[in-house]
Amino acid sequence: MPQVCFGCNTQLYGGEHILCTVCRNDLPITDYNFLKENAVDRIFYGRIPVKKASSLLFFSQNGIVKQLLHHLKYKNQEQIGEFLGDWYGEILKEQGGLEDIDAIIPVPLHHKKLKKRGYNQVALFGERLSHYLNAPFLKSVLIKTANTKTLTKKNRFNRWQTTKELYKISDYESLKNKKVLLIDDVITTGATIEACGSALLKIEGLELYVATMAVVPKYS
Repeated sequence: MPQVCFGCNTQLYGGEHILCTVCRNDLPITDYNFLKENAVDRIFYGRIPVKKASSLLFFSQNGIVKQLLHHLKYKNQEQIGEFLGDWYGEILKEQGGLEDIDAIIPVPLHHKKLKKRGYNQVALFGERLSHYLNAPFLKSVLIKTANTKTLTKKNRFNRWQTTKELYKISDYESLKNKKVLLIDDVITTGATIEACGSALLKIEGLELYVATMAVVPKYS
């Protein structure tokens, strides 16, 4: 079977991977970085003390990014995470701002969902970032304790009730006084990152950074 573009479904040619040249050039890159304040930082103001946050792409309801992430999460196309991790990793290494990161930790899936899907959609993304940032990828330190529905579909009060003990840490000692990069696929309301970050920030001296594949832009 010929390889096709996950954006427009046309056949890929020599040198093209995951996306055709046209779709890759059409991807809405944020141009945010870990050196200057950006809109992803502002999502968490007054919620949790994130040192710095950023995202590679803008997510929209009708666009290539949504198609990419849908195939990644629900169509067993785990290699898309690797593709985005290599791309973002090269950018982050070149831009700087994360040279001192001690560990990269993914937002976890509950073990039942992980068994059903077969993989965490951000695992290969994290492993490739680990390569470029020269920091270990710790996939089992943060644990999801309940198999809940997505937090973005709940109102804020119900999200707060749900997330009180939704995430726990398996090894506090190894992360004391460390700089940790928490990664996920998409930031919408920021509720999931807030919940995971709150659990991590219980660790003495931990500094929290956030990187995601995409973010839903908020327009004033």
